[in-house]
Amino acid sequence: MPNISLKVNGKEVSGEVEGRTLLVEFLREGLGMTGTHVGCDTSQCGACTVHVNGQQVKSCTMFAVEAEGAEVRTIEGMANADGTLSPLQKAFQDEHGLQCGFCTPGMVMSLDTLLASNPKPTEDEIRYHLQGNICRCTGYHNIVKAALAASGQI
Repeated sequence: MPNISLKVNGKEVSGEVEGRTLLVEFLREGLGMTGTHVGCDTSQCGACTVHVNGQQVKSCTMFAVEAEGAEVRTIEGMANADGTLSPLQKAFQDEHGLQCGFCTPGMVMSLDTLLASNPKPTEDEIRYHLQGNICRCTGYHNIVKAALAASGQI
């Protein structure tokens, strides 16, 4: 089995994986980083969204061996260095942008990508960007409000 090395949330990690092991499986089962969720196994829901080399990726669509040498950021790496919530995470809390919380890690990771490239997105731009993330509880209203709050627009 191949051995892979990568940087996850700023820390060097390595592990032995089968060639067919998905990145989400390596993160959850190999590294115990269970904040990245598996919702559908078909890349439809976005619950497994992480950043790989700064790009938004559904980790159920990528083999772990493809992440060899990459920098991966998961929801566990979103908090500030002192452990406090990032502005986006705090906005989700303040604006009640979650209910069951299952989709939340993927939503936060997706919106972080959007806000990095577009610091003041419109509501339509937020909704368009979230097309690859499914929430079954909230109706998206408060998720959009959280993104607007995190961008300083409300």
